[in-house]
Amino acid sequence: MLDIKYIRENPKLVEEGAAAKGFKVDIAKLLKVDEERRNLIEETDKIRQGRNEAAKNRDEKEGTKLKAELKEKENSLEKLSEQYYTLIRQVPNLPKDDVKVGKNDTENETVKEVGKKTGFAFEPKDHLELGLGLDLIDTDRAAKISGSRFAFLKNELVILEFAIIRYAMDTLMAEGFIPMIPPVIIDKKTVAGLGYPEYETSESYQLPENQYLIGTAEHSIVPMHMDETFQAKDLPRRYVAFSTAFRREAGSYGKDTKGIFRVHQFDKVEMVSFVLPEDDDREHDYLVSLEEKMMADLGLPYRLVKMCTGDLGFPTARKYDIEAWIPSQKQYRETHSASTNTDFQSRRLNIKYQNGNDKGFVSILNATAFAIGRTLIAIMENYQQKDGSVEIPKVLQKYTGFTKIPK
Repeated sequence: MLDIKYIRENPKLVEEGAAAKGFKVDIAKLLKVDEERRNLIEETDKIRQGRNEAAKNRDEKEGTKLKAELKEKENSLEKLSEQYYTLIRQVPNLPKDDVKVGKNDTENETVKEVGKKTGFAFEPKDHLELGLGLDLIDTDRAAKISGSRFAFLKNELVILEFAIIRYAMDTLMAEGFIPMIPPVIIDKKTVAGLGYPEYETSESYQLPENQYLIGTAEHSIVPMHMDETFQAKDLPRRYVAFSTAFRREAGSYGKDTKGIFRVHQFDKVEMVSFVLPEDDDREHDYLVSLEEKMMADLGLPYRLVKMCTGDLGFPTARKYDIEAWIPSQKQYRETHSASTNTDFQSRRLNIKYQNGNDKGFVSILNATAFAIGRTLIAIMENYQQKDGSVEIPKVLQKYTGFTKIPK
């Protein structure tokens, strides 16, 4: 949620920033309701003072009259406040000044490419061919019990998944991140605070009792501190969380739905940071650097991409993606993202910091450590051998206990 004072002082900038992200907002209506609400609050306060004065003077007739007026005003204020909060929550976070204005992902900026694209002296297989040949993936039996786009992971691939998780945890705990396993169900109030409209669309799994399955661990970790105040000395506060994630992935088709690339259920290790506002940009760079270090440790070729305004989510002010090279597709595909949501979510969730007499809302950032399924795909395809076996990246071998998945 944006600061209403900022919106009052910069209505045109807010409207233009929202439009650059592809969101149409009625700022004029919001400001009109805001003014009416402020005036009504002032009127209500005056009546309340008058009623208190009447009670003090034991003027029952005046007190009864003012009590009725107050009830009427409070009812009107309640309805107006509901309208105000509905309107202000329709305003997205604004893109940072260094974000390129663009309509969609075709206008994103490639910052750099790292590593040599894997070449083969043989025709490489895709991850599903490898998975079936090595008895690592079973989508047919998963479809039988769960429907399309689910999978059983089997044998060495299971061990490799846990190796990736342990490697990520060890790496990030050494950096001071607090390890977490969060709940995978959140309620409607939490969803509203996070500010992801996709929870209200076909992208999320909604449960009875106004509950939702999370799309990433961030969706549990961020609101964990709802209605809390950090002391400045305790910031930054950083978490690394492992969870299963659930997404409908509505509208996906073609090769993306083959195998385990775009499934409805997948595992993920996620980073979340709570920082002072002045440390926001530095923390964003830091999270990206950790993602790059872990990709480099795995020896996977990748590129770093900076999203344009039209490819930013509702609460996001700046976002980078890391895309791993997938040989079978002959293209880079997203495996990581790193976003700053500035103080947008903390305002909605009431997460503050206290620094002496100074009090404000923290900045909140999130970044992928590993989306496990896509990382497994990248390893399988880039490390495949001519005989159909798959080598294990050296950094993971101490966790797996084996150096290759044999044919």
